[in-house]
Amino acid sequence: MPKEIVSYSIAQNQLSLKEKVGQLFMLAAFINDTEEEVQEMERLIHDYRIGALCFFHSRASAATNFEGKKAVVHNENSYDRLKELITRYQNAAKHPLLIAMDAEWGLAMRIENTPQYPYAITLGAIQNNNKLIFEVGQQIGLDCREVGIHWNLAPVVDINSNPENPVIGYRSFGDDKEQVCTKAEAYVKGLENTGTLNSIKHFPGHGDTATDSHLGLPIIDKSLEELKDNELYPFQKLIEKGVDSVMVGHLSLPQLDAKEPSTTSSKIITGLFRNEMGFEGIIVSDALNMHAVSKKHSVEGELEATAFAAGMDVLCFSENPVEGIKNILNDATELRIEESFKRIWQLKEKAFLKQGENVAEVKSPIELNKTIAKNVLTELYGNPKKAVEIKNSPFLNLSFAPNKINIFSNKLEEDFQQKAWELSSELPEIKVELEKYQNVVLSIFPPAVKPKNQFGFDSELLDFIRTAIGKKTVLVYLFGNPYVLDILELQSNSNVVLVYQDFDEFQEEAVRHFNGEIPALGKLPIQLKTLQA
Repeated sequence: MPKEIVSYSIAQNQLSLKEKVGQLFMLAAFINDTEEEVQEMERLIHDYRIGALCFFHSRASAATNFEGKKAVVHNENSYDRLKELITRYQNAAKHPLLIAMDAEWGLAMRIENTPQYPYAITLGAIQNNNKLIFEVGQQIGLDCREVGIHWNLAPVVDINSNPENPVIGYRSFGDDKEQVCTKAEAYVKGLENTGTLNSIKHFPGHGDTATDSHLGLPIIDKSLEELKDNELYPFQKLIEKGVDSVMVGHLSLPQLDAKEPSTTSSKIITGLFRNEMGFEGIIVSDALNMHAVSKKHSVEGELEATAFAAGMDVLCFSENPVEGIKNILNDATELRIEESFKRIWQLKEKAFLKQGENVAEVKSPIELNKTIAKNVLTELYGNPKKAVEIKNSPFLNLSFAPNKINIFSNKLEEDFQQKAWELSSELPEIKVELEKYQNVVLSIFPPAVKPKNQFGFDSELLDFIRTAIGKKTVLVYLFGNPYVLDILELQSNSNVVLVYQDFDEFQEEAVRHFNGEIPALGKLPIQLKTLQA
């Protein structure tokens, strides 16, 4: 077993300079690795005194690979496997490892059969009840602690002002900077209450771009004044309130640095963030395997050393740790290495000494999700009278819910004796049936949460939905990303209820809303091209 954490004053003298550099590396660990790959990780941890690991589901599911459509193996035992690997890797370490994960909406972001909580965009719809968001952060923190994770690389505080954003979108609390700040603060406090570390991201702001930095380098061509008024605003406010760490995204800001992206820019990391904005905590890189920066540095270890020289403290998802450690030792001063080592070691002290012992009694994940569902349902009614008319007359009960358990449509069939028709398998019959009805209730469960390839809708189906909306009186219940509405060609008098998630609890509350048992309390946290709230 690794030794217990020692104080920084002791570690400062115990560790060699090379070991201190090793502490600055956060390697990617994969739950579904082979035994050979696990043993290689154990060797790296032991021989190079690696300081942290960030867990992902599998090499195929890591974003830069996933976009290449490699097969992702479903593993029912991922949770137990994660616990086993954390134990093995901690045993291989001379000094306790910080274990991190992107658990923005819970362990389910990476691990099968674990509690999933709503996306940030869903939480963004909550009005005047940030206690619920605190409870989400707290629940996620407890789940992380239970499995051995100290550091949740969340929340996203990007202001999602670009509806074409392929990677942030649903992960952002919305497009209002004040709401992003207050909701992110509540989430952070929830994590803190369990002793779980946080990391706000993606500095200096990944919201206003249509480029996925896993695959290319987004350009944010704005003046410093514009950035301070919008993108930088949540970071400034939240670091003043206190956060454990900030993740720097891979972004080009030519007005601030015409040569280097933010990851390797001393002007942005040290000049702007450290010196001007006053952040003194840990700065961690976004994954260094992402193509936005990895393609620019073909020499192994060069990217790591360049990012460190720019002011980075923790090098996440380094694929060349051995060469990176060597280059940093060759290039950096001892004083510079000590600065980052002190920060990471003090973060370790906090993680291992503060265990969240005073957490009050909490809701179950099911109960919490049910309460959130009641608070986020959002009506976008162009013609409220028509919505009432649909509910009080015969309607065609349509749904698009491929491979989903459709509680909503089945319950409407049971309560109103209107057969539930499924578009993914019965489209020819539905086209005939549609001619018999003027009123339609259409529940949509989008195949994908990201906008790529029309959220996974095929063109024939999308054309049918658009035609039905144009010719019939349709009430849409959307169980997914609200940006889907922008591709449906809604009319000015269209009626939509946003449910945001397809969880059972959300579907059940949607049924209650349809039946008039509960009001819609939520507010759309973004602007759409159509049907603006």
